[in-house]
Amino acid sequence: MRGATPASPETALLVFARSPEPGRVKTRLAPLLGEKGAARLHARLVAKTLETARAAGFERVYLYCSPRIKGDFFAKMQKRFDVRPCSQGRGDLGDRMYRALRRHPYAVLIGSDCPALRPADLRRAARALREGADAVLAPAEDGGYALIGVRRVSRRLFDGIAWGGPLVLAQTRRRLRALRWHWKELRTLWDVDRPEDVARLRRSHLLEKPVLRSPRIS
Repeated sequence: MRGATPASPETALLVFARSPEPGRVKTRLAPLLGEKGAARLHARLVAKTLETARAAGFERVYLYCSPRIKGDFFAKMQKRFDVRPCSQGRGDLGDRMYRALRRHPYAVLIGSDCPALRPADLRRAARALREGADAVLAPAEDGGYALIGVRRVSRRLFDGIAWGGPLVLAQTRRRLRALRWHWKELRTLWDVDRPEDVARLRRSHLLEKPVLRSPRIS
């Protein structure tokens, strides 16, 4: 019908997660927890993230696995949370994020080490895209970001970023300005990477609190 506004594409939620292999995940926590303890914590964080993702009500939730899809852990996560497994593939984090986001016209992408992330944060990100933002970010206290959502994608947004460092968010903002994209930022979050973060996590009891399921969104 002339003059009608087409409905926004369904928003996909992409969760990036690594397999909880001792010595390969949360290595900065190994001096405190040991390699196996750090891997067990990582596995709990992944499960918490997927619980939050499902509670947010997204119809399509994809679990982007690294270094491979196969394995008991990801099979359990797929069955428990009814998520669609995908491979992150090769390359640095920017390469992998770009490829994943390129597959979806509207998408929100999160990692698996931010237990403070709430279903409401995910719904706000999807709403920002539906309301016209080209991108949406949830800043992290360490200078990165805990969430990125896009309704278009450009390799310039991810190439040459110093991933894992304190300038990720600042560099991403500069890229967004250079692209002349309109973006929205959500509340600042914290993730679990350093020994002091473990103490904060214990005080927060976030891994012990259930997440209530919410109505499905698109």
